Amino acid sequence: MEHYGNKNIVYKRLKAARKKARISQGDLAAKMQTMNVNIDQQMISRIERNQRVVTDYEVICFAKALNLNALWLLSGYEDMLQ
Repeated sequence: MEHYGNKNIVYKRLKAARKKARISQGDLAAKMQTMNVNIDQQMISRIERNQRVVTDYEVICFAKALNLNALWLLSGYEDMLQ
């Protein structure tokens, strides 16, 4: 499913937040797996390149893993941090 050519709306902010936190895609995948999210480095790469759909559960877990506000991740509004 695509919306205006996008598979997801978090890809830019997810990549920026991950880089700011100095966490590799592999390390982020490992953090996600500790929250029972079945995701690997290649999937995160596809999300960050806007080539994979992201579920609501994954958005919440990305926010927790990176200590972000989920609203910021989704929309850029509110504070970046939780």
